[in-house]
Amino acid sequence: MQAQRVVVTGMGVVTPVGTGVESFWQGITSGKSAVGPVTQFDASAFPTRIAAEVRDFDPAKYMDRKDVRRADRFVQLAVAASQEAWKDANLSEINPERSGVLVGTGIGGMGTLIQQYDILRERGPERVSPFFIPMMIANIAGGQLAMRYGLLGPNATVVTACASSGNAIGDAMRTIQWGEADLMLTGGTEAVILPIAFAGFCAMKAMSTRNEEPEKASRPFDRERDGFVMGEGAGFLVLESLIHAQARNAPVYAELTGYGRSADAYHIVEPHPEGIGAAFSMRQALRDAHLAAGDIDYVNAHGTSTSKGDLAETLAIKDVFQDRAYRVAVSSTKSSTGHLLGAAGAVELIASILAIRHQTLPPTVNLDEPSAECDLDYVPNQARPARIRRIMSNAFGFGGQNATLIAEEFKQDAQ
Repeated sequence: MQAQRVVVTGMGVVTPVGTGVESFWQGITSGKSAVGPVTQFDASAFPTRIAAEVRDFDPAKYMDRKDVRRADRFVQLAVAASQEAWKDANLSEINPERSGVLVGTGIGGMGTLIQQYDILRERGPERVSPFFIPMMIANIAGGQLAMRYGLLGPNATVVTACASSGNAIGDAMRTIQWGEADLMLTGGTEAVILPIAFAGFCAMKAMSTRNEEPEKASRPFDRERDGFVMGEGAGFLVLESLIHAQARNAPVYAELTGYGRSADAYHIVEPHPEGIGAAFSMRQALRDAHLAAGDIDYVNAHGTSTSKGDLAETLAIKDVFQDRAYRVAVSSTKSSTGHLLGAAGAVELIASILAIRHQTLPPTVNLDEPSAECDLDYVPNQARPARIRRIMSNAFGFGGQNATLIAEEFKQDAQ
């Protein structure tokens, strides 16, 4: 059986730089960062006191107030972003048995876990909420979305740390290609701006401590980078087989053509120093898309603003692209949004698809002086017009798990 072509017909985001695709696009092309002081808890005792928060988010705009009380923040963000995507795709009648959900999250309902543990410790087991478990488990976002939209088809949750939503989208693409579904709602969500998460990442010395200049803290590939900045948010896409999208005359943003995944098999948190696993993931995606590296116009890098991570990814890009590496545009939108952990891959694929739509390269902000080893075209500080036909988006996670996606400008008659 010939694999089905897979197209993107709807997108939705809730991010620190904006909610909704147009607001988000304006945010990541503005040359500004959404990082600021932490407001969700008292961070004064922590080495890192900054984050990229989704401010003024009101889940009651997207859910009944009763449902809000019974949903962790990571689910609330997922519902909001998925609703944007569903509306954007202009879906009405669907075949529920041919429609499914694939969600990525790195951590799930940690906020609920901590809250209910405190209740257990302070007030006893009889006061723990009966909704504790279904609020906390990582797969509940996918379950909630299936119930909300009546999707009876494939439903799964991917947990591969910061590669989670990249893997989820790739797996959703495969689900349609292999004929298991006609439509998949897919993406990622994360909300762990919490004291315990900060304590853990601070203990690892993984986060930036540029507390006095938060808007300059996330600076991928820059000589002065000193760690990532935690963010939160969600990004969701509606994927359809081309046949299904054409049957309902749906506008198409882009076509997904390549998916690669790999493992570094090296270290629990550090990337392979030569970027071997990342390079293999990129090559797999190119092979899947039947493309050469020279066919890619833009790479949305994982680019977290960590010393080892940015260097390893740069080396991987050089390995894959060879001489072309110095002519392909590369940028990290985490410089604007912070690192959305398990939601990063989805949000950054949406950024990349919007780059195709607007024929504009989103910048790497705060890139004032690239480190000596990071010498590619990272689109520093200002968005730039460009001819963009094909993009590559990377998402890499702790444990050495890597995901790469390729999307292309949609052409009706492509083979």
